[in-house]
Amino acid sequence: MKLKPIINHPTDTDFYKFTIGQYIYHKHPCDTAKWEFKCRDTAVRFTPEMVQEIKEQIDHYCTLGFTKDELEYLSSIPFIKRDYIENFLRHWRPDRSEIHINKPDMKAYNDCGLAIECRGTWLNTSFYEIAILAIVNEVYFAFRFGEGARDKEFQQETMDKFAKVFDGTYQIGVWSEFGTRRRYSYDMQDWLVKYIVQQNVPGFVGTSNVWLAKKYGVKATGTLAHECIMAAQGRPHLSPAYSNRFVMDEWLDEYGVLPGVFLGDTIGTDVFLKDFDFRHAYSFNGVRHDSGNPFEWGEKLIKHYEKLGIDPKTKTLLFSDSLDFERASQLNEVFRDRAHVAFGIGTYLSGVQSHTEECRPLNIVCKMTECNGLPTAKISDEPSKVMCRDGEYVDYLKRCIDWRLRHED
Repeated sequence: MKLKPIINHPTDTDFYKFTIGQYIYHKHPCDTAKWEFKCRDTAVRFTPEMVQEIKEQIDHYCTLGFTKDELEYLSSIPFIKRDYIENFLRHWRPDRSEIHINKPDMKAYNDCGLAIECRGTWLNTSFYEIAILAIVNEVYFAFRFGEGARDKEFQQETMDKFAKVFDGTYQIGVWSEFGTRRRYSYDMQDWLVKYIVQQNVPGFVGTSNVWLAKKYGVKATGTLAHECIMAAQGRPHLSPAYSNRFVMDEWLDEYGVLPGVFLGDTIGTDVFLKDFDFRHAYSFNGVRHDSGNPFEWGEKLIKHYEKLGIDPKTKTLLFSDSLDFERASQLNEVFRDRAHVAFGIGTYLSGVQSHTEECRPLNIVCKMTECNGLPTAKISDEPSKVMCRDGEYVDYLKRCIDWRLRHED
C-alpha cells in the first residue's frame, strides 16, 4: 500500500450494520446477496494506480476481526443480543474471496474505471458496503491531492460552518453525524467528531460511526437501511410491493420498539404509507427521509399520522438526504413545532470541503442488486437514485407498486 491503512477496526462503520446484522442472523442467515459499486459522477475516473491501492486497502481490511473491547462495547447496547455477539461477531472476518474488483467479466457503472462486486451470504456481505465506500473515497482524494494535503482546509472550513451554528445563523435542532461512507478521510472524520464533542455543538446527539461513538463516549445512532427492503424482494413468495410491510413486521418481532426509525422510501413513500398502518406507526418511533422533496415528505408524514389518530409531535421526522446546515435550519423552522425533528448530516461535514468543479465529494454508492439470485431494486422518491441492472425487473416492480396505489384504499 502507498497510503497508510484506512480501515483499522471493523466497528469503523455505521451502527445500522449491527442492527441489520442481528436481524439477518436471526431471520435470514442463509440469504445470498450480490452488491455492486456505482459512481454516479459520470466525469469521475479511477486510475489503475487508484484501483491497485483500493485492492490492497481491502486486503488489509480483510485481516481485521473484532477486539474484546469492541465486543464489550456492543454488548453494552441493550438490544444487541448475546447470541449474535458470541456466535457470529466474535468469529467474523471479512472474506476477501467475496469481494471482486475489476474482474474481466465485470462492467463498471458509468465506465468510471472501477467495478466492485460482493457476492456471498447477506449476513457477511452487508458489512462490506461502508468499508468499501470509505476506502474508495479516501484513496481517490489521496491520489488526486496527496495524503492529508487538504486537512488544514478541511478543519478551517468545518470551524467556519459551525461558527454559524454558534452565532445562531442556523438553528438545526437535534442532529447526528452521518458521514462515514463518503468521508474525505478517517483522520478528518475522527477530528470532526472530536471537535464537535469538545466544542459542545448545540443539538448534537451522536454519530453513526460505531468506532468513533465508542472512542468519544457519544451515542451510536442508526436503525436500518434500504438493503432490508431490497432483500425482501428476493423472496419469490412475496410481492415486492409489500416488502415494507414484511420487513416492518419482522423488525418489530426482533426488536420491539427499541431501535425504531424506519426508512420508507426504498420503493417510494406513497406505497410505504399503504403499509404504515396504526400498529406500525404507533410502534416505530418515526420515519427517515432520504430522497425526494423533504418539505413535501414532511407534510405527507404529518398528515398520515393525523389520519391515523397519532399526534405527530410524539413521532420523529428524521431528515438525512444531502443536508447542509442551511437546509436543516429551514426544515427545522417548518416542522419543529409540529413533530419531533432530527437530522443526519453526513457528506456536508465529513466530505472534501472545497466544492469547486475539480474538487467536490464523490457521489458513490454500493447497493444490493440481487438477493437469493433474484434482482432487487431501489426506486426511492428520486428517479436519479434508481439502481438495478435488470430493466425488466424495474418495470415489473413499478407495475406492482402502481397496482397497489390504484386499487387499495
